[in-house]
Amino acid sequence: MQHTGQLPADAFKLMGVSGSHWFGDTSKNLQRITGVGFRNRDELKAHMVFLEEAAARDHRKLGREMDLFHMQEEAPGQIFWHPNGWTIYTALQDYIRRKQRAGGYVEVNTPQVVDRKLWIESGHWEKYQDHMFIVEVDEEHAREKAVNALKPMNCPCHVQIFNQGLKSYRDLPLRMAEFGACNRYEPSGALHGIMRVRGFTQDDGHIFCREDQIESETALYIDFLSDIYHDLGFADFKVKFSDRPEKRAGSDEIWDKAEAALLSATKAAGIDPELNPGEGAFYGPKLEFVLTDAIGRDWQCGTHQVDFVLPERLDANYTAEDGAKHRPVMLHRATLGSFEPRRQVAILACAPTSCGRSNHLGRG
Repeated sequence: MQHTGQLPADAFKLMGVSGSHWFGDTSKNLQRITGVGFRNRDELKAHMVFLEEAAARDHRKLGREMDLFHMQEEAPGQIFWHPNGWTIYTALQDYIRRKQRAGGYVEVNTPQVVDRKLWIESGHWEKYQDHMFIVEVDEEHAREKAVNALKPMNCPCHVQIFNQGLKSYRDLPLRMAEFGACNRYEPSGALHGIMRVRGFTQDDGHIFCREDQIESETALYIDFLSDIYHDLGFADFKVKFSDRPEKRAGSDEIWDKAEAALLSATKAAGIDPELNPGEGAFYGPKLEFVLTDAIGRDWQCGTHQVDFVLPERLDANYTAEDGAKHRPVMLHRATLGSFEPRRQVAILACAPTSCGRSNHLGRG
């Protein structure tokens, strides 16, 4: 449209009025008026019904009504779980643990605070530092402050476990999982209930495999993920293929190989993904698994990534059949994504099928 006069007068609605500032300048106060407009009144009415349905399923409202959790300004982006909410959390965690054990995963646990040396070696210090919480330890007699960081993800720590002891091609694939507590800095304006937080726990996993195992491991993971989503009330999901971002580690040749391997494996599993340009992780391309809730909203949950970069940077290797050292491929995967944010506890409030399916969480 060139102007609002091209829309019917009865297809508008004022949604809110609030204060604002001109480009963040607090000395220049503005008044913000928010409204919506549609091609006709029926579309406006449909939108208002949608908003009512969304409000009824708002996880913050349900959190208060069901006494699940609360958040407060002394811990921005962090969650205080109440007994009812923690029961849901632990039920999900126990369910995923059973599924992972049945899927051949070994469970590990890694430190929360890690020296920056590891983050420099992995590439996170250069590519991801803006999202990391830096910890300065000023010991009584130290001349210099030791700089550490709360881990924003578990990947480099899992490579450290893989690197302990000699690994053979017979040990691959090695499927490693962790309910890893991570902390990522999000601007205060981006925080939104438990939909966008700073502290969370991932159902994280990394599969160390040979290049010729990428296809079979990708297919196994898609089946693994599909079964879990079905149990949670989501019969279908969409898949997006996210390729190289502008800010990345590794050569173009490595990215060419990683993207080709993941795309080939995805299509071999019978999935033709939607292209999501430039949204890959800084170390590799990824698949994003998107759930649709009862009122048609899409939520990105699980991920699956092919990574040739971290094994090289962190000197991971195994002994091949010919006796030579080879780099493993690292497949990053998360099924629920995390227990706190939108990816599960919030989304379960909006599952399209009946919550009567929740008995699946308790089965052996």
